[in-house]
Amino acid sequence: MSQQPEIETLYQSPWLGLYRLGHWDFAKRPSSDHCVGILAVTPEDEVVLIEQYRYPMQRTVVEIPAGLVGDEEEFRDEPLDGTAARELVEETGYQPGKIELLLSTPTSAGMTSELTHLFLATDLTKVGAGGGTGHEDIKVHLVPRSELRAWLKAKEAEGHLIDFKIHASLWAAGL
Repeated sequence: MSQQPEIETLYQSPWLGLYRLGHWDFAKRPSSDHCVGILAVTPEDEVVLIEQYRYPMQRTVVEIPAGLVGDEEEFRDEPLDGTAARELVEETGYQPGKIELLLSTPTSAGMTSELTHLFLATDLTKVGAGGGTGHEDIKVHLVPRSELRAWLKAKEAEGHLIDFKIHASLWAAGL
């Protein structure tokens, strides 16, 4: 029986590490292997989306609200649905009355050990301004679900990138 090779650290900062396992190099966040994405739908059947500049892409990306699980000490033992609800409030100002797990999946299995957990949030109540925490610059959009496809195409035509988690979460929710 062959023994699994040890993981070699190639580089590590407080936010990102690069590792090698045998012949394979991959990225991992030292503080978390999990993130959440939230498909939030208002009582008026609007999808709550965000847009923000993403440095790795060097472009603005339209996304569902999302965040890392347990990356901050005060939230280290927070459950997945708790992180999803908190991130939704921080980024959009909407508190979910109901939140349910849609699916859990590798984010990019050939590049990172991270798992993405997609949630559906409904029965939303506006409780704050949103926009993210101090280091984030998030713009919130409420898009009628019936106009979503055309709206996303228009954003793409403006030069924005569209995150795949929008499509995956809509499919998983059956919307």
